Amino acid sequence: MWELIRLNRRKSILLFIGMGVTLVLLGYFIGLYFDPVKGGVAGVVIALLITLILNLVSYFSGSKILLQMSNAKEVTPDVHPRLFNVVEEMKLAAHLPAMPKVYIINSEAPNAFATGRDPENAVIAVTAGLLAQMNRDELQGVVAHETGHIINRDIRFLTYAGIMLGVIVLLSQMFTRTMFYSSVGRSRSDSGKGQGQIIILAVAILLAILAPIFAQLLYFAISRKREYLADATAARLTRYPEGLASALEKIASSTQDLETANKVTAPMYIVNPLKGKGMRMSDLTSTHPPISERIRILRSMSGGANFRNYQEAFSSVRGTGSPIIPGSGMADTETIGLRTGLTESGAEFDKRQYNRELGDIMKTVDDYRFIQCDCGIKLKIPPLFSSDRVECPKCGTIHSL
Repeated sequence: MWELIRLNRRKSILLFIGMGVTLVLLGYFIGLYFDPVKGGVAGVVIALLITLILNLVSYFSGSKILLQMSNAKEVTPDVHPRLFNVVEEMKLAAHLPAMPKVYIINSEAPNAFATGRDPENAVIAVTAGLLAQMNRDELQGVVAHETGHIINRDIRFLTYAGIMLGVIVLLSQMFTRTMFYSSVGRSRSDSGKGQGQIIILAVAILLAILAPIFAQLLYFAISRKREYLADATAARLTRYPEGLASALEKIASSTQDLETANKVTAPMYIVNPLKGKGMRMSDLTSTHPPISERIRILRSMSGGANFRNYQEAFSSVRGTGSPIIPGSGMADTETIGLRTGLTESGAEFDKRQYNRELGDIMKTVDDYRFIQCDCGIKLKIPPLFSSDRVECPKCGTIHSL
């Protein structure tokens, strides 16, 4: 899929140019607002410097910033062995040059995203709720989808675009708030400067309002196709589209809010985490394709799991022959048969077991220690517990820490 990677790079360049122009225009008119003589040039210079700094920050630390914004914490294999096993499986299936780092977000809302600079420096982050709710096939489908973003070089695009979008939103908010608090004083001192200043002020306000919207629309328009391609890649890697389809259903039906998500990080997730918005937003402003449509496409892949099979299912569900898979992907003639699901995929959902597993995962991420007492009680020791011994509340056994 090198054609797809080259296409992604071209789209990324277009996105950065579009966001860069938006940032420069925003800087120019904000500068004019504060200084009608020299402020425009100063604003452009400052905007260009910010853009340069942003590119450097995004390249070297963008993924760290996004992970910190998401309250994600890097974990080791002993925290959740099954997750690491699945990530390693997808790393081998996708021929990634390095094992992605694994992060867990302590949230009950099931979701996941990938970030990083390149396949050699990639990260897969999942929520505790996802780990507790998904069976192995579903977890594999989600991890394979995020691995697809890594293979297709989407992670660099999403990281860069997320940082730039965040700064555009921040600058716009800072300007509108500054203008609001200083409006009374400026209206008195600038009352004799004529209509030119009023026009500049109107343009600056309009741009401050529209710039984040334009940047988001540009971001979303390019991001949406990537979700279909990542779904297609996941189906190919797992040979079991139903796993991802079932996972998408569970994530979409969750009523839990992912509190750390915002408009900047939302497009990175496998399903829009901003509850109540993603399902009702128009196609123009949605961060993701309709979930129901993605599920129908995956479940329509009856002939196999290669890229051509996904394109055929896509065209059938959408009722259009418009290509979603690049030409190199359509040349994929390798027969990839569909496999059957694992036995646990038919297990009934156990709410109590889910709550226990969710609690254990969240506590493990928070550095709790666990001791299994002979009486059957599992003792959960918080990280700030100061004593070197703990007594079992059921049988009274003393355990050394």
